[in-house]
Amino acid sequence: MQHLDKFLNFLQFEKRFSRHTQISYNTDLVQFSDFISGEFNCLNPGEVNFRMVRKWIVKLMDEGDTSRTVNRKLSALKSFYKFLQKEGVVNFNPLDKITAPKVSKRLPVFVDEKQMDNLLDDVEFGNDFTGNRNKLIIEMFYFTGIRLSELINIKRSDIDFHNLTIKVLGKRNKERIIPVNKDFMDRILDFLKFKAKETVIAGTDNLFTGKTGKKLYPKAVYRIINTYLKLVTSIEKRSPHVIRHTFATHMLNHGADLNAIKELLGHANLSATQVYTHNTFEKLTRIYKQAHPRA
Repeated sequence: MQHLDKFLNFLQFEKRFSRHTQISYNTDLVQFSDFISGEFNCLNPGEVNFRMVRKWIVKLMDEGDTSRTVNRKLSALKSFYKFLQKEGVVNFNPLDKITAPKVSKRLPVFVDEKQMDNLLDDVEFGNDFTGNRNKLIIEMFYFTGIRLSELINIKRSDIDFHNLTIKVLGKRNKERIIPVNKDFMDRILDFLKFKAKETVIAGTDNLFTGKTGKKLYPKAVYRIINTYLKLVTSIEKRSPHVIRHTFATHMLNHGADLNAIKELLGHANLSATQVYTHNTFEKLTRIYKQAHPRA
């Protein structure tokens, strides 16, 4: 598709989108380009019209794509055409009149408080480097609510032991400071001492590494989380993001302000955080039905 490379450079250098998002946008736009060239013999973005986009949506839905997936692809296409308008390549956006498919709200999956207590208090991790690291990884997710990409990039220099804070680099290179308690900070200190004795090579300044001191890959962290969550919960999805959801849900259940949770999670908009109120409301509904004599 014409102008695609220029658009991807715009996403990388001006919008500062993550590499993952850039790849997703590229995939979606190439897919659309293949569709319009095969279906309509259209190679010029300026010749694309409302009817072509509608037919693409129908094709995606017929092939089994979810409304959420289709909306993501439409978002990529809409951004591309906004860019082309800004560059003066096209005069109109063929997606202006497109109505996106309705998406049913998907509630975040989270781990029950008793199950998290069981994991952190009763499960045996082992007193070697790997065991201490794996437990601290789970604690880091649960005590801070950070993302996987943020966790694997935490450096020793990001930890302020005096002020009890951890600095993380979030989406679009936005920094935020997360407070932790002294007990957790002491556990980080203990781990660093253990790490200094056990790691074979000094390696990077990253907090979480393998035995050789090399930075952990995301897949390695996924495996760690999946392995240990499997011991305490039967939920199908067992990922770092589930513990992030667990952090937010438990904080909200214990009275934390929604705006405070938004800042801790690094959400750009409050609407992204409000999804956790549905879990809380469901819990309140269950308690009401169980406890009220007339319910």
